[in-house]
Amino acid sequence: MIQKDYQFNLIATSASGIEALVGKELRNMSIDCQVENGRARFKGTMQTIAKTNLWLRTADRIKIIVGEFDAYSFDELFEKVKALPWEQYLPLDASFPVEGKSIKSKLFSTPDCQAITKKAIVERLRSYYHRPSSVPLPETGALYKLEVSLLKDHVILSLDTTGPSLFKRGYRIAKGEAPLKENMAASLVMLTNWRSDRPFVDPMCGSGTLCIEAAMIGHNIAPGFNRDFTCENWDWFPSDIFETERETAENQANYDAVLDITGYDINQKMIDIAQKNAEEVGLGDSIQFKQQAVKDFKTDKENGVIVTNPPYGERLGDQTAVHRLYTEMGHAFAPLVTWSKYILTSDLSFENFYGKKATKKRKLYNGSLRTDYFQFWGKRK
Repeated sequence: MIQKDYQFNLIATSASGIEALVGKELRNMSIDCQVENGRARFKGTMQTIAKTNLWLRTADRIKIIVGEFDAYSFDELFEKVKALPWEQYLPLDASFPVEGKSIKSKLFSTPDCQAITKKAIVERLRSYYHRPSSVPLPETGALYKLEVSLLKDHVILSLDTTGPSLFKRGYRIAKGEAPLKENMAASLVMLTNWRSDRPFVDPMCGSGTLCIEAAMIGHNIAPGFNRDFTCENWDWFPSDIFETERETAENQANYDAVLDITGYDINQKMIDIAQKNAEEVGLGDSIQFKQQAVKDFKTDKENGVIVTNPPYGERLGDQTAVHRLYTEMGHAFAPLVTWSKYILTSDLSFENFYGKKATKKRKLYNGSLRTDYFQFWGKRK
């Protein structure tokens, strides 16, 4: 049985381009980490697993590294997988599907790597639990989702503690077309200069995700507070660990913070959806949602921040309409000289139609789609 104070080797996975934010979040929790492509590595106990699952806004999953080694043949892969202490993690009735990926490795067949890994684990567990080879393991219990990942012949065997991706906060009861994932929305907010005492606007808010993530940040609400995690079903993971971390998170939330967050959309149906989503997470009074076209946006407020994910060609399918929209955005935002504007789009010609060069651009991936985050910094008064 694994003890509460056991130190695991852990990874927090993320979308490409977001790793540094994950690392920053971990360091803000006083957790040392090493940022790599698509992930951040760190060490921690079960309490760390619970805390990071509850609090990481920009990550996808928290995984335990069960083993790590180089392998150049299937025999070597089999023997090294079998040598790992799987019985520490997997009870006799564990359901343990094995996912896989292989990049630039001699063992390039992912299905074969998965099958050999599964076979090696089964042999190890059969030996430990004294099960004859003629009797299959039951796999009727809790889910222990494994992955065998090969990169340049280096193998990492990992166990997913999260379950459904961390972007699934549990508040989005409805959505529109091409919705922005919650952890990507949080990343976009965290890449701005917004603070909770400044106005925040999404002029094309869709189902409200950017506004809701900003409000959760402004109130210091743990993004995973309203959901469960797969490791909570494991027999060796004590339930009181998550109970304690959820209680701590509840005490750290600042529900009394006064926020100035507004979402607009030309479609009243989307405004209704956004309002329902905000109410689902208890933020119905923290965000104003209003029906309005972006070309009609005006404000007398100063030093605000606009963050938006407008439609782009891949999503709308009408390039002319998209470019007209970008021109309207440029005209509407031009008078807001003290406001900073942050706009995510895959259209590299965006600046031409918007009418201004960005202060800075950052390459990000919205799912598999390469996008740029155009940043226009405001002048402070």
